Amino acid sequence: MEALVPLLVAGPLGMGFVVVVLAHVKGAKRFTGALGAAAVLANLAISFSLLGVDLKPMFVGGWGPDNAIGIQIVCDGLSQLMAVIINLVALAAFIFAGAYMRRFTRVWLFEALFLLMTAAMNGVVISGDLFNMYVFIEVAAIASYGLVAFGCESEELEAAFKYLVLGVVASTFILTAIAVLYSVTGQLNMARISAALAEGKLTTSPAVLLATACLLGGLALKSAMVPFHAWLPDAHPSAPAPISAMLSGVLIKAAGVYALARVVFNVLGPNEACAAILIVLGTTSMVIGVFLAVGQWDFKRLLAYHSISQMGYVVLALGAGAGVLARGGSEAVAGLCLFGGLFHMFNHAAFKSLLFLASGSIEQQTGTRHLKELGGLAKNMPFTSLCCRIGALSIAGVPPFNGFFSKLIIIVALAVAGYPVLAALAVLVALMTLISFIKVQRYALEGEPGTEATASAREAPVLMCVGLAILAVVCCVGGLAMVPLKDYLFGDAGKTLLQMTKALGMMGVPQ
Repeated sequence: MEALVPLLVAGPLGMGFVVVVLAHVKGAKRFTGALGAAAVLANLAISFSLLGVDLKPMFVGGWGPDNAIGIQIVCDGLSQLMAVIINLVALAAFIFAGAYMRRFTRVWLFEALFLLMTAAMNGVVISGDLFNMYVFIEVAAIASYGLVAFGCESEELEAAFKYLVLGVVASTFILTAIAVLYSVTGQLNMARISAALAEGKLTTSPAVLLATACLLGGLALKSAMVPFHAWLPDAHPSAPAPISAMLSGVLIKAAGVYALARVVFNVLGPNEACAAILIVLGTTSMVIGVFLAVGQWDFKRLLAYHSISQMGYVVLALGAGAGVLARGGSEAVAGLCLFGGLFHMFNHAAFKSLLFLASGSIEQQTGTRHLKELGGLAKNMPFTSLCCRIGALSIAGVPPFNGFFSKLIIIVALAVAGYPVLAALAVLVALMTLISFIKVQRYALEGEPGTEATASAREAPVLMCVGLAILAVVCCVGGLAMVPLKDYLFGDAGKTLLQMTKALGMMGVPQ
């Protein structure tokens, strides 16, 4: 099974180059979409086949004594969960793009960049060393800069430029931290860095504290945590809908939150300082994000602010779990916090991607995404409206949809972990989220059409509906279905974060 892991990167990466070649071969351009979808589907199948399998680390290159030095690939429980999230959303978004992107020129370029970004995000989650994780984060970011600006209008170009500038700032912080850690430990492998820091009791040295600050700051910027969120409300609305879904549903998780979790739990080790930083970032993002969202009338901008708020739930849960472990508390309570955070990360990928794709359908069919110019879409676009309602109910935490269960687990975990005020804030944010999406239902789906284009709107093409349907099904069954699937999907992922010694062993470091 280990041989399948590199294919998560090699498959879409190779297909991206094939798409570029075929686009310049007469008569072959029409096959690029089908081949790209096949590559993403194959990745999703591989991701599911790897779940629950105990895989040994691989060393690409196999240098050094006993071939034990090289570019390390690790596919532990957390990597397996992230691979499923990335490729599930990528498949739905790519199918949706098959019809949505027809109004753009050079669709093959979009497909090539999309596949490159997908390959890079898979690379992020299977990298066993910090430098290669950084390289893949940068490859995904560079592809996303081009995709945000794909429409080449002034709004898209401005958003892409702001995204690029702040992305470079984040990358500079991350690379500086990696350089400092390498100078201190002589290692790039995450597990070996962790072992070296623990053995030398270096976690409180000035150099390591500087590296910690740079890593957390850079990754918080990649995650769009408040107050590092300025790029996201412009980038997400400006991008084509499939890319908005990928940015919100996957990229800020793989390049941001996942990397944060890896660094805090598997490199630095959960300590009170890191836990406090995560809790502050998560709480401020959760609260400020939802209040900024409530006042928005641009549908995609409203969704962008909700991305900040909902990822605040995840970071807060991770911080609470780290805090419990740092003060020697119950592993069961810490595990509940981590399970709630991972579960909500999975659910957010489904319902937020669904909402962004639905907003793309609405914008394409009506010519606007301003809520006051919409109305009556439940009659004219019944399937898109149904999927939009499912996504709205899921993100608002209404039972029995998936968002309800993950938010409930996070709220209970916060209360049990000794954070009752934060639990109350999480309930308040859930209520404000519901109010925000009542506005969407009232102005976009119900009422009277605001413009002639809205009044004459028709249902989206079949491929767009198929992409919506995939994610809508996950939102509907992703709650109750998690009872039997909890250990299969999240068990090993939680253990990877919860038990540092096990994570070190899985990464090939002697205990």
